[in-house]
Amino acid sequence: MTYIKDFDQLGRSDLDEAGGKGANLGELARAGFPVPPGFVLTTAAYQDFVNANGIAGRILELAAVPAGASNEDYDAAAGQIRALFAESTIPEEIGGELRAAYGRLGQQAAAVGEDAAALVAVRSSATAEDLASASFAGQQDTYLNVSGPDAVVAAVVDCWASLWNARAMAYRSRNGLDAATVRLAVVVQEMVDAEAAGVLFTANPATGRRDQVVISAAWGLGESVVSGAVTTDDLVVDAATGRVDQRRTADKEVMTVYDGTGTREQAVPEEKRREPVLDDDAAAALARQGTAVAKHFGSPQDIEWAQAAGDFFILQARPITALPEPTADAPTEWPLPYPNGMYFRASIVEQLPDPLSPLFADLIDGAVVKSLNALLNEAFGKSVVRPGDVSLPTVNGYAYYYYNNAGMRRVMGRSLTAMRALAQGKAHMGIKGWRDHSHPKYRGLVKFWAARPPADRPAAELLEGISALLDAGAAYYTAVQSIIPIAATSEIMLRSYYDKLVRRPGDPSAEVFLLGYDSEPIRAEKSLYDLAVWTRERPQLATAVTEGSAPAIAEALRSGTPPAGAGGEVDGGVDPELWNEWRSRLQRHLDRYGHAVYNLDFVNPVPADDPSALLETLRYFVRGQGKDPHERQQRSADRREEQARLISARLGPRRRAVFRRLLRWAQKTAPVREDALADVGLAWPLMRRMLLELGERLTASGVVAAPSDIFWLRLDELRNAIDFGLATPGAAITGTDRPVRAEAVEQRKMLWRGQRKAAAPQLLPESRWMERAFGSMMPARSVQQAGDVITGVGASSGQVSAPARLLHGPDDFASMRPGEVLVARMTTPAWTPLFAMASAVVTDVGGPLSHSSIVAREYGIPAVLGTGVATQRVSSGQQVKVDGDAGTVTLDGSGN
Repeated sequence: MTYIKDFDQLGRSDLDEAGGKGANLGELARAGFPVPPGFVLTTAAYQDFVNANGIAGRILELAAVPAGASNEDYDAAAGQIRALFAESTIPEEIGGELRAAYGRLGQQAAAVGEDAAALVAVRSSATAEDLASASFAGQQDTYLNVSGPDAVVAAVVDCWASLWNARAMAYRSRNGLDAATVRLAVVVQEMVDAEAAGVLFTANPATGRRDQVVISAAWGLGESVVSGAVTTDDLVVDAATGRVDQRRTADKEVMTVYDGTGTREQAVPEEKRREPVLDDDAAAALARQGTAVAKHFGSPQDIEWAQAAGDFFILQARPITALPEPTADAPTEWPLPYPNGMYFRASIVEQLPDPLSPLFADLIDGAVVKSLNALLNEAFGKSVVRPGDVSLPTVNGYAYYYYNNAGMRRVMGRSLTAMRALAQGKAHMGIKGWRDHSHPKYRGLVKFWAARPPADRPAAELLEGISALLDAGAAYYTAVQSIIPIAATSEIMLRSYYDKLVRRPGDPSAEVFLLGYDSEPIRAEKSLYDLAVWTRERPQLATAVTEGSAPAIAEALRSGTPPAGAGGEVDGGVDPELWNEWRSRLQRHLDRYGHAVYNLDFVNPVPADDPSALLETLRYFVRGQGKDPHERQQRSADRREEQARLISARLGPRRRAVFRRLLRWAQKTAPVREDALADVGLAWPLMRRMLLELGERLTASGVVAAPSDIFWLRLDELRNAIDFGLATPGAAITGTDRPVRAEAVEQRKMLWRGQRKAAAPQLLPESRWMERAFGSMMPARSVQQAGDVITGVGASSGQVSAPARLLHGPDDFASMRPGEVLVARMTTPAWTPLFAMASAVVTDVGGPLSHSSIVAREYGIPAVLGTGVATQRVSSGQQVKVDGDAGTVTLDGSGN
């Protein structure tokens, strides 16, 4: 049997025989990359060694360390296994082939005038390492500067034994790898007399950017770089041009060098300590080499390299695992698109916490301007608001209301006239205008377009419908915004009168009189809870729903195939009739409530599109966790009525009359605000279906790579594609092997991810006078807060100390654990199901009269809103103390 394979006999398909490292080196050598000569002792040699010595069964027995074992347990098992290898003898056939192969390396070295006893590195190459799914890097041992056949044989046995060292066994256990299936090959490779060495990533591991090469370099051998023993020079190189964009030259105190038959560390000569290891030309040449390797493998690579006599050598390459999505740098400057004006992040912008997707940004600007102009012209008179006075531009991707200075002065001069017009219900504003006009009109338009199946409509008609629906949504939101100040004013007046002229020590807060009423978010929660109760009464179904992941359940909903469950009738799954009944019930819930938006930007799915996030709360209820919302609401209503009766009874006639009048006004308007806000997204499921239909057509024609990429096109690009017939079924672009807008889409996504890391100022331009004049009117505090205590607005009373859970959107909902503090930029009615699991709520944006505060009071949990910086300062798992009375969030439990 042949146990030896030279590098040029191997390729990436030889993983089972050569292990990850050996297969990759063989692939590189065969492709002509500068790989030092070497060979692989195959996995068959390892298997025959353990079988010949009768230790295979004992190894697995010792390696069966129980779950939750300590480091000491792994160390003890590793020591016993190492002793088994040390006491074993390598079969003559394996030893003979190994010595002969090593001898051939020595002959090659002698042919070029080097020592006939080749200096080699002996490296482990496991079948479960250097893979895209698990790098396994550094888990087994490597032996450097090994010389002589006996030393090579001994190093090979030590490598085999290192398959069972403590860190390798623990790693396999954590990653669910079956120890019985893992085998080890050994790479024997000539050492490079390196002047310099290091590591190269063909994509930026910090930002995920595929257009950047990141290089770490040090003097001497590369082992000290890989182990982290030395401080390296670090460079970021533009992959396309070879330009060095960033450079940090370290003070390199030590280097690794050869020492007899091993290595040692020695001091770097003084004149080289602060000298760059690689100049710009060398860095560019190395980056080109790395980029070529990545292109050959078809994925970003983590490469170990060495430099000798001015030439670069590739010592090994592996896929980069856990590479983040490409992300640009977060912006630090906030340039204004239009001068002579003011920019505010308020009103509809509160529902847009993230940078906008390009298509939504282009469409929403016009939609908001139309609706605002209609409202302002009705309220102020047509001569007051002129073109260009108001718009919704983006700064670093974030939406802002813009008012130019001249227009602002004209509007402010007519403010009393406008308030009178709105109070009289002009422009279909206020509760009556919303109920009788805005809401029915919006529903009617959605119904009109819903009756036209997107797959049957021409592309131009689809875009027309999308624009019309978004215009209607913006107009509806403008109408909703006229309800919010009415509801806020009623609550403020009730609280002010009650606190000053009615309340006595021991009386409840004014908010108690507004709890226990039905609203759309509360009705949605009760509907979900009722479905959970029905599910819990059917154990087989409950098991399937709670044991599978939420995304898997969502996929089963889409496919119609019952998920695997406990003792079901179809392939061990849930009874099909029971499953279909459950699907129908959930679908009725989604049809009624699934249009609630997490974020107004239509790039974000709503529950009707993807119920995964909603399913997390449903599963929570199915497990019997959480409180019955029916009972909670009834208790709140009973307390409200009882307290109102007791307090009214003790007041005199005049004071009682005023109290009751204010109470009726506030109780009438507060639930309407939540009903109105919950229906802002009525058009969103339909709009997204229409957009994705266009995206399907553009994908088929070669404009974009995936249907969802349509959200990252500019409006002009989409119109051009429609005009050229590229959104027509059957159309295609010829002569290209890549979608024509693929690179632009990737760049825009990368820019968006970087922008998302920024904290957008509430007011622009940033100035002290702007903050003094308007800061108190904004829905968030200054982003300049420092220290352990973050200040916001106390919106729901109580104190809680608990771990925080930072949520950026529905994709993160599955990470929420019962009892954690929900931390988010903002919440909308679609976030309400999470309140059942949260112990408190903290947001960047919001106030005492916002949705978050109202729902938090209904749930009886503390809320601190409008902090401005919570999502920048708080991390998941961090202990925080939330004080809803003081309006503070104390970090790291230091306030406990």
